[in-house]
Amino acid sequence: MMRNLRRAVRRAYRRTVDLSHPARSPLGSAVVNSAVYAGGVRQQDDCPLDEALRRVRKLGDGAFVWIGLHEPDQEEFAGLAELFGLHPLAVEDAVTAHQRPKVVPYDDVLFSVFKTCRYVEHEELTASSEVVDTGELTVFTGTDFVITVRHGGHGSLGPLREALERAPEQLAKGPSAVLHAIADHVVDEYLAVADAMQNDMDAVETAVFADNAGRGDAGRIYQLKRELLELKRAVAPLDRPLQKLAGEEMPSVAAGIRPYFRDVADHLLRTTEQITAFDGLLDSILQAHLAQVTVAQNEDMRKITAWAAIVAVPTMVCGIYGMNFDNMPELHWKYGYFMALGLMAVACFAIYRGFRRNGWL
Repeated sequence: MMRNLRRAVRRAYRRTVDLSHPARSPLGSAVVNSAVYAGGVRQQDDCPLDEALRRVRKLGDGAFVWIGLHEPDQEEFAGLAELFGLHPLAVEDAVTAHQRPKVVPYDDVLFSVFKTCRYVEHEELTASSEVVDTGELTVFTGTDFVITVRHGGHGSLGPLREALERAPEQLAKGPSAVLHAIADHVVDEYLAVADAMQNDMDAVETAVFADNAGRGDAGRIYQLKRELLELKRAVAPLDRPLQKLAGEEMPSVAAGIRPYFRDVADHLLRTTEQITAFDGLLDSILQAHLAQVTVAQNEDMRKITAWAAIVAVPTMVCGIYGMNFDNMPELHWKYGYFMALGLMAVACFAIYRGFRRNGWL
């Protein structure tokens, strides 16, 4: 009941899908959103990219353009890369995706890669349930521009952009403030996914130690461990990049923004510790389940052995009296047949009582 209550509360407070921020623009372009900001205030909506860049450089004084893209191909991204002078290696990584979290400076442009995560709702955890869905988010940060490239069907930055626009004093700090907001948003999603997985951990633990625990729970445990590993692959490599952003001089990252990255790194550390605890707990649950299976198998073998021992007595008696020898005790006795049956019944009952007393049956 408590798991269902937590699931209902989590659904009620989860961020809803913002349909005003589609994955791709209606025109078919990979550009989802672009805007010019000056003094933390949005100046222009969806103007041509070359025009946006000219406007930014004309305004000066901390003005910048923020361009958001979703899964662009090489041809779509080529013009943008040439316009902003992006390094070819960074462009290749942004288009092909499947990169580890990292921050790499290229001259005066900082290239950052984040893994995005989303918890996949399911009524019951099975051996094939998808629990964690991952994507990728790359960010180019320059002195007067921010370019975000998103891969995957989740992790829209539209709500984040709107939240920043409601805090112009933070947005006025420039592209590095946007980079911090993105990093903070990604890590917060990690925390949300880890907290949501607590329900699955509780469900698996309860099922394993229940009186009617089934032997098929190993598949569920292993599947949850695989999904946890997918989350760990997204979270763990981000520690070093955040430490670099917080403690080292990086292109286009203002000194006043570094303490904010330290705060994000602390949140990431909490998530990492939670994942490590989950991993250790799953190992313990799996070992306990395997031990239960071994004990159950031993009990089955004891029962089989006990019944085999009981059946051995009448088998032996029948075997002896079935050899058709003339010189056998009580062979022509009128009550010999009934005596043999009685002997077998008494012996089997005595063995059965002995096994029952010892807990084998």
